[in-house]
Amino acid sequence: MKCTGSQMHIDLSHRAATEGMVLLKNNGALPLAKGTKIALFGQASVNYVKGGTGSGDVYCRYIRNVYDGFRSKEAEGKVCVFPGLESFYREYVKKESVKVEAIRAKLTAEFLNYDPSAVHTREIMYQEKERDLYIAEAEVPDDLFQAAAAFADTAVITFNRYSGEGYDRAVKEGDYYFTRQEMALVNRVKNAFANCIIVLDVGGVIDLSAFAADHRIGGILMAWQAGMEGGTAIADILCGDVNPSGKLASTFVKAYLDYPCGEQPSDDELEVPYYEDIYVGYRYFETIPGVKDRVLYPFGFGLSYTNFALTDITCGEQGDILTAAVTVTNTGKVAGKEVVQLYFGAPQGKLGKPAKTLIAFQKTRLLAPGESQRICLSFPIPEMASYDDLGKVRKSAYVLEQGDYRFYLGTSVQDVTLADFVYTQTENRVTRQLSPRCVPTKLSKRMLSDGSFESLPEHQPDHGFFVHKPLGGNAPAAPVLFDRIGKDISMEDFIAQFTDRELCDFLGGEAPTVPHCNTACFAGMQRLGVPAAHTADGPAGLRIKPEWNICTTAFPCGCLLACTWDPELMEQIGAAGGAEVKENGMQVWLTPAMNIHRYPMCGRNFEYYSEDPLLSGKMGAAKVRGIQSNGVAASVKHFACNNREIHRRSNDSQMSERALREIYLKGFEICIREADPWTVMSSYNMINGIAASQSGDLLEGILREEWGFGGFVTTDWRNLKDHLSEVKAGNDMKMPLGNPDSLEQALADGSLTRADLEICALRILRIYQKL
Repeated sequence: MKCTGSQMHIDLSHRAATEGMVLLKNNGALPLAKGTKIALFGQASVNYVKGGTGSGDVYCRYIRNVYDGFRSKEAEGKVCVFPGLESFYREYVKKESVKVEAIRAKLTAEFLNYDPSAVHTREIMYQEKERDLYIAEAEVPDDLFQAAAAFADTAVITFNRYSGEGYDRAVKEGDYYFTRQEMALVNRVKNAFANCIIVLDVGGVIDLSAFAADHRIGGILMAWQAGMEGGTAIADILCGDVNPSGKLASTFVKAYLDYPCGEQPSDDELEVPYYEDIYVGYRYFETIPGVKDRVLYPFGFGLSYTNFALTDITCGEQGDILTAAVTVTNTGKVAGKEVVQLYFGAPQGKLGKPAKTLIAFQKTRLLAPGESQRICLSFPIPEMASYDDLGKVRKSAYVLEQGDYRFYLGTSVQDVTLADFVYTQTENRVTRQLSPRCVPTKLSKRMLSDGSFESLPEHQPDHGFFVHKPLGGNAPAAPVLFDRIGKDISMEDFIAQFTDRELCDFLGGEAPTVPHCNTACFAGMQRLGVPAAHTADGPAGLRIKPEWNICTTAFPCGCLLACTWDPELMEQIGAAGGAEVKENGMQVWLTPAMNIHRYPMCGRNFEYYSEDPLLSGKMGAAKVRGIQSNGVAASVKHFACNNREIHRRSNDSQMSERALREIYLKGFEICIREADPWTVMSSYNMINGIAASQSGDLLEGILREEWGFGGFVTTDWRNLKDHLSEVKAGNDMKMPLGNPDSLEQALADGSLTRADLEICALRILRIYQKL
């Protein structure tokens, strides 16, 4: 039986959608009582956006929109839907879509006529215009509106937003802000209906300040972009068939510039300074004086249709492990799930610390009314250490500073109880001694925990290239094929059979032999029987171009999945997606995408998980375990600091080494250590003056030496960086094509050794043996 696009996988997508949607507001309007008459407003009620564009898009058999979802509830006798609006919106969207596609075709033609050599310029010109294409809100005719108001006393308004690879969102109407037409619709509806519910079909943060404060808006559901079953999942929650249990993975604020890095960089700005340092997301709002009240909906927040009591909190240490436990009881009238979150507060010491840092979490099982579950959360005490990049305590070391460490247990970063337990570190303790890596070259200052700034020393960029030793293999007289490694020949002797030119060719991609693979292959070597490895895009599901008519499963976007706070569910999704990749003749799934929600308008935040590295790392690791259970490789991306899409091939993320390690690399580190991904994809951008794909500090020093990564590194597609420098830095595969001529020339002039090529080939072939 085929699994691709199967009902089992669709059901999993549906369940995940309901688990990750977040109920932000409920004034008693939800869940809808049986028999409620409703009117569904907004062009998004029929024009459902299942996910982001670009590599995150998925071609699936159908998409359930909001009307589809409520029609199914109507068939079950749970609601009555006003019939007139659906056809109005369908006709409106149909007409507007024709206009949008005509404009898109014109833009594409212009794009192709740009100077091909100026690839950055032409892409940016196209992307800036592309991001502004959306279907504006319709104005409902008076007679139709009045008929809806006469029929129903409850209105559900759905709004959508588009975002995608290659361009950032915009801080303007129609994106972060609602348009005048959208606000006019809300005002019109809330004045005519007793209950007004807002549903948000979006892939990131959006301005909710007016809706949160308006008592005439009875509910707000952050539905995210929930995949092919999104509309059905929305109806399930609003009708109470599913009790919402999603919790925010990023902070929502009252005004956009309340974000510490909210100021939108200009489109021609290539250097992006991370002045806020480690104070990202809730770390900023919980720590910096005077900003906590700027939070609208805090990290970890989400409402339920029932209530939970957290009692009998205990904490204690045994050896180097700290454990916190709590009893969660459903004190309400319907079954539901709760997410228990454990935060620690470290002493400020010499380094300065966030007031709260997430250290462990767990979602309960479905608890019936009156039912309880004992939750135990454990973590190694050294995980509370901070990285000292300036030598205030011990340079280039993770340090547990002396003092008292306190613990907060609750259901959001703000709704917590201080545990009656203190862990006291009697003297400074170095938990890991490391070496400086990826130090800042131009960052002049960084934020401290009191909101002030300290100056930082600047350094010259250093690629951190490593010297590789020859493998020492001996080529046999007659060629021995790849499948005989470990039987008739060692890996080292097998690699010795490669000619210099074959090694140069092997470190770049090649065209696929599976016709529906549209992302190229990791190279094979036909003479020695090395098969190519076909890659597949799609963090939200296997992406195959529509013309092949292979319908795969469209899962919810990454930010929704993070809001489930459920690694077990994520592992199931990884296993399902990996099975579809395998069934369709491909060996590598280019996911998970794990960058941090630093910049609120990053166009790819829908793919990424959270502003918190622990939550990102745990969810990413779970997905990798699921994928690789099929013998399919995961490719963890974008390593690292890909937090902006404009100029993504050339922008320079300037940050302290502490921020890099504690925030932007921590999720990747958790994923590498807990799930052993077989490949990692380096990002386009620079980090402190060095391109990620050319940084020996990043790829050899941190990824391999410190974390013990045993797989191979591939570039992101068409990154235009020098292949020679990538090989020397430990970036093993260049995609979708390498530059073997430049490598061969470098061998001839001595700037590259055969050992540099062999070590890359060794890492690639070891993974090929697992596929």
